[in-house]
Amino acid sequence: VRRARAIMLALALLALLFPLQERSCWGLNPSSGDLEKSPHSDPDSWDVLHRNRRSWVWNQFFVLEEYTGNEPLYVGKLHSDVDKGDGKVKYVLSGEGATSIFTIDENTGDIHATKRLDREAQAYYTLQAQAVDRLTNLPVEPKSEFVVKVQDINDNEPKFPDGPYLAGVPEMSPLGTMVVQVVATDADDPTYGNSARVVYSIEHGHPYFSVEPKTGVIRTALPNMDRETRDQYVLVIQAKDMVGQMGGLSGTTSVTVTLTDVNDNPPRFAHKNYQYTVLESLLVQSVVARIKAADADIGSNAEMDYRIMDGDGPGMFNITTDEDTQEGVIMLLKPLDFETKSSFSLRIEATNRNIDSNFLSLGPFSDTTSVKVTVEDVNEPPVFSIPLSKMVVSEDAKVGTSIGRVSAHDPDNSNSPIRYSIDRNTDLERFFNVDALSGVISTAKPLDREANSVHNLTIFAIESHDPTQIGKGITLITVLDVNDNAPVFAIDYETLLCENAIPGQVIQTISAVDKDEPLSGHRFYFALAGPAAGNLNFTLRDNKDNTASILTKRGGFRRREQPVYRLPVLIVDSGSPALSSTNTLSVRVCDCDSDGVALSCGAVAYTATGLSTGALLAILGCIITLLVMVLLIVTMRRRRKEPLILEEERDIRENIVRYDDEGGGEEDTEAFDMVTLRNLNVIRDPNVRRDVTPDTPTFFHYPSASRPSYKSLPDNVVFREFIWERLKDADVDPSAPPYDSLQTYAFEGSGSVAESLSSLESLSTDSDQNYDYLSNWGPRFKKLADLYGNSDSTTVLS
Repeated sequence: VRRARAIMLALALLALLFPLQERSCWGLNPSSGDLEKSPHSDPDSWDVLHRNRRSWVWNQFFVLEEYTGNEPLYVGKLHSDVDKGDGKVKYVLSGEGATSIFTIDENTGDIHATKRLDREAQAYYTLQAQAVDRLTNLPVEPKSEFVVKVQDINDNEPKFPDGPYLAGVPEMSPLGTMVVQVVATDADDPTYGNSARVVYSIEHGHPYFSVEPKTGVIRTALPNMDRETRDQYVLVIQAKDMVGQMGGLSGTTSVTVTLTDVNDNPPRFAHKNYQYTVLESLLVQSVVARIKAADADIGSNAEMDYRIMDGDGPGMFNITTDEDTQEGVIMLLKPLDFETKSSFSLRIEATNRNIDSNFLSLGPFSDTTSVKVTVEDVNEPPVFSIPLSKMVVSEDAKVGTSIGRVSAHDPDNSNSPIRYSIDRNTDLERFFNVDALSGVISTAKPLDREANSVHNLTIFAIESHDPTQIGKGITLITVLDVNDNAPVFAIDYETLLCENAIPGQVIQTISAVDKDEPLSGHRFYFALAGPAAGNLNFTLRDNKDNTASILTKRGGFRRREQPVYRLPVLIVDSGSPALSSTNTLSVRVCDCDSDGVALSCGAVAYTATGLSTGALLAILGCIITLLVMVLLIVTMRRRRKEPLILEEERDIRENIVRYDDEGGGEEDTEAFDMVTLRNLNVIRDPNVRRDVTPDTPTFFHYPSASRPSYKSLPDNVVFREFIWERLKDADVDPSAPPYDSLQTYAFEGSGSVAESLSSLESLSTDSDQNYDYLSNWGPRFKKLADLYGNSDSTTVLS
C-alpha cells in the first residue's frame, strides 16, 4: 500500500511539472545534463509577458581542476533550436582560453578542456558562443556569454606566511598567559568543502605551552616558569586542513619563545666576610677593593646600589657602583698611616635598584657583608713637622748668620736619623746653607733685598739608613730692608730756562726715589750742594712733600754768555743712618716766545759776512785730502810691478792636461815629467822658470852611459835641494811677492812604507807579480801583455 501511494504521488508531481516544462525556454536533457531550446514554447505569450528575448540563454558549466586523464575533459554541450541537425549551423567559441584551453566541436557544440586547470591560478573563465551559417559564415543568432567555473579539490597544504615566529613572555607568568598567535593560510577554495578549513595543534613544546585549535593562539601551559632555569623554548606548531580529518594536508612552523627577565632574585654576597690588604702609600682616590653581590637576574633587574652601613674609619672610605660590572668599588678618601691605624672594618650593604612589587615575597632584595682592610707598612720618606716654614733675615746680616731651623722625622718605626740639604735648583746663587744634622739655615753670601726680597727654598730631608727616602719641605725666607741705598733723581730731568725769565720763577720741580722701603715710608730732604748754595743764579726750595722747586734768583740770562748751567742738588733720606747723594741738574738757556715756549736752546754761533773761519778751514782740508788721494792713485799706476808668474806660464803644481781621447795609459809620460824634480844637479838656464814643464825632458843631453838614474838621490835630499833652490830664486827675484809663500808638493817618495801610489814610475819599478798569463787571453789583452809582460822596461823607455 505504501509503495502504491508513493507511485501515485510521483505521478501527480510529474503531472504538475509537465506544463511548467512546456512554458520554459530551455529544458534539461536528463541524459546529457545539457541545456537545449524547447520546441513547444509559445513565443507570442512570452513576448506579451516579457521583453523580447534571444532564442537561447547560457548557464554556467563546471570543470574539475587538476584533471589527470589522457583524453580531453568533457565540459558540456551547446545547442540551439536553430540547428535542425542538417549541418547548416556551425558553433564558434571565443573568449578566455578559447582554442588554447577550451575547444568546441563546430558541428555538435561539445566543449572540452585540453589542459589541466588550476583553480588557485584562475577560478573561472568567461567565454562567448555563437551559431553561424556554415556557408555564409553569418551569425544566425546573436553572440552569447557563459562562464566555466573550475571546481576546487584539496591540493594545497596550509602555510604560515609569517613564520618562523619569535616571541617572548615574562618568566613566572601565570597559567594560560598568551604568548603569540600564529596564522596559517590555505590556497584552496574556502567556500567549497573543507579544503581550506584549518585547525592548529602543537607537535613539540609540551608540556610548557599549548595552542588553541581554531585561533592559533599559543599560551603557557605551566605556571611560574623560571628564566634562570631555562630561558628559551622552541615550539613546532602544525596547521592541518579538512578540519583535521584524515587525508587533510598539513604544514608546520617553529615558534621560539624566550622567557624575559623579571626581578625575582635578590642580590647575595658569596661570602659574609672579605679581607683586603693595601699599602699605606696608597694614593687618595685610589681603588682599595672591589666586591660584588651575585644576582641571577639580568639587565636593569640586576642593577644594585652599595653603601657603607658602619665602620671604624669614618670618612676614610667610600663605595660606588661600577655601572658596567655592577661591582662595589671601595675608594680611599684620606691618606693611610700604618703607624696611626693598621686596619679598618666596614659593613657594606647591596640593594637592588629596581624592585618589582609582585615579587616582594621572594625578598628581601638586599644583602650585607663585612669587609676588613689591613694597612701594610711601607718605608715612608721623612716628614717635616712644618711643611711650610717662614723665616726673616736682615739684608745686612753677616755671612754665617743663623736664620732659623727646620725639623723632620722618620714616620716609620725604625726612626732613622735625618740629614738635611738644600735643593740648589731653588738657590742657584747659594745664598744659604743648612746644617746637615741640625737643620739650621744660615747665610752663605751677603744679601740684597733690592735684588731679591723673598727666597723660596726647598729643603731635602734624607733618611740616613735609606738615602732613597727623601722628604721635601718649603722654607720662605723674607729679607728685611736696611737703609743701604741713597736717594737719586726720579728721572733724568731736562730743565729749560727762558732768556726772558724773571727772578723767583720756578723753572723745575724735582723728586727723588730710593730703592729701600722703610716701614714708615720715604722722607727726602733737598738742598743745593757745596759751593752752589750761594750762587747768584738759582736757589732751591724744599716743598716738604718729597719734592723741591728750582727758582731763578735773577733775570737776564743770555745764551751767548752761558748756554748751560749745572746745578748740584743734595738729596738726603730719613733712614738710620741717613744716606745722601749729589745729583747734577742741567739747566739749558733757551730762546722762548711770549708764552714761554722754547724755540731754540744751546750755544749761538757768531755770524759774519761770508763763511766763518771754521767753515773755510774745513773746506780747505777736504780739497787737500782729495788731491793727496789722486796723487797716490797716479803714482801706484806708474809703479805697477810685473806679475810674479807670467800668464803664458803654467805652474807645475797645477799642470792639468785635458784631452778628449782615452790616453796612453802607462806610456803617457809627456803630461807630467818628474825628471825636472829628480835632476837638480844639472846645468840650468837662469832665464827658464823651473815651476813649469820644460820643453825637453832634461836641460841638456847626457851621454847614455853617464845618464843619472831616477833614484840616484834619496827623496828627502831631492826635495830639500829643490826647495832651497826655489828659496834662493825668490830672494833675488825683484818680481817676487812681498810675502811668504808656502808650496806643498804632494809626492810621496820611495822612502814611504807604501811607496809611491803614482803610475808615473810603474815601468821602472820591479814587481813581484807575474802577468805572463795575459798573453793567453787573446788579442784584446795584447796591449796589457806588452806592458806588464816579461819585456824589459828599458826597452819601453828607449
